[in-house]
Amino acid sequence: MAEELIGIIGGTGLGDALAEHITGAERRDVDTPFGKPSTTITVGRFGKKKIAFLSRHGDGHKLSPSEVPFAANIFALKKLGVHTIIGSGAVGSLAERIVPGDLVIVDQFIDKTFRRQSSFFRGFGAVHCEMAEPTCERVGDMLLDTANGINLTTHPKGTYVCMEGPQFSTRAESLMHKAWGGDLIGMTAMPEAKLAREAQICYALVALASDYDCWRPHEDSKDKQTLLKEIIGNLQAATNNCLELIKAVLSSEHELVGENCHCRKSLDLAVWTDQSRIDKANKEKLKVLFE
Repeated sequence: MAEELIGIIGGTGLGDALAEHITGAERRDVDTPFGKPSTTITVGRFGKKKIAFLSRHGDGHKLSPSEVPFAANIFALKKLGVHTIIGSGAVGSLAERIVPGDLVIVDQFIDKTFRRQSSFFRGFGAVHCEMAEPTCERVGDMLLDTANGINLTTHPKGTYVCMEGPQFSTRAESLMHKAWGGDLIGMTAMPEAKLAREAQICYALVALASDYDCWRPHEDSKDKQTLLKEIIGNLQAATNNCLELIKAVLSSEHELVGENCHCRKSLDLAVWTDQSRIDKANKEKLKVLFE
């Protein structure tokens, strides 16, 4: 039986930090029907597992959130044989209880993006995946269990509001996001989670709180440079914690790939178009998603 290959997507912070810890690293240049992914994918070992690591924003953090080729990223990981992805990303906190530096195992999203390709199936047919529970509870529970075992401040759930960006929120928007029930604000979780579901991949997300969003006014006594140093310090602390968590879960006995998980069967009832009406070339192009 082939060894499990775990996908890791690094966002702001973790994107550079994790790459240094991969042993036996090989860079894979993967072509997809949706273009090239953000950068080459590094396949190697971290902890006890074989991983396929992708830096979401590309080498040198070159890509803004709206420019990330999300469809190519997820397709490329699936093409390599990834069936479970652990993603990470920096966020602002919309909740007093989520302190900068904390980690959050995200369980819900509010998607406000509008410039990004959010489905693989444009031109293929009518495909409707269930998204009521948009992350994999099974993998999320493993992350939380591991975090508790190494005493990291990790919140067991949180609703992530994903905005288009690249500008940050106005204060009115930030207060609205709080009123909606949002716990976190970020720019990169969507459509990544939607595409992972369409690719029949178990997807979990660890959010790294770097600061409080602008609903909470900054202290008047602190100038911009001081505030920036605080944010960078918070992000570094959260990055170190996330790196420790991912290494611990990859070194554990948890079975991160679960072929009987409902995430791995998300297309079973999703294709509504008559099979005879689907173009054969499109079927062949996207067959990786159905495997």
